[in-house]
Amino acid sequence: MSKLVPALSTALLLTGCASTPAPTLPLGTPYQVEWIGERPLVDRSHLTVTLGADGRAHGHAGCNRWFASYQTKGNQLSFSQAGATRMMCAPALMEQEERFLQALGQVKRWEMGENGELRLWYAEGQALRLLAE
Repeated sequence: MSKLVPALSTALLLTGCASTPAPTLPLGTPYQVEWIGERPLVDRSHLTVTLGADGRAHGHAGCNRWFASYQTKGNQLSFSQAGATRMMCAPALMEQEERFLQALGQVKRWEMGENGELRLWYAEGQALRLLAE
């Protein structure tokens, strides 16, 4: 019995130290933007983000299609300056699109929320919040 107690104590200690695997950035999954910082989206607008395994991101910015390269290291994430097609839409959609593309350029890190929400955080303030489509 005296040899069993230290063995069980060691086993319990090692089990308690098992680490949870770090979350991985969801590649290839289209995400729909729900909020840009502190503001919800214009009604019925549709903004998306898809991160490719090749380091390229793309999606819909509400009026135009957008594209950019991205880099990641751990939970750090950054986008290059986004390019976009050049269609014109209603002024409110164009203003939202500009805020969205500027926000992408300010992203510093990412995290997954408990409900599967992808959050893209800036250096300061609220995050871009996205849900899988």
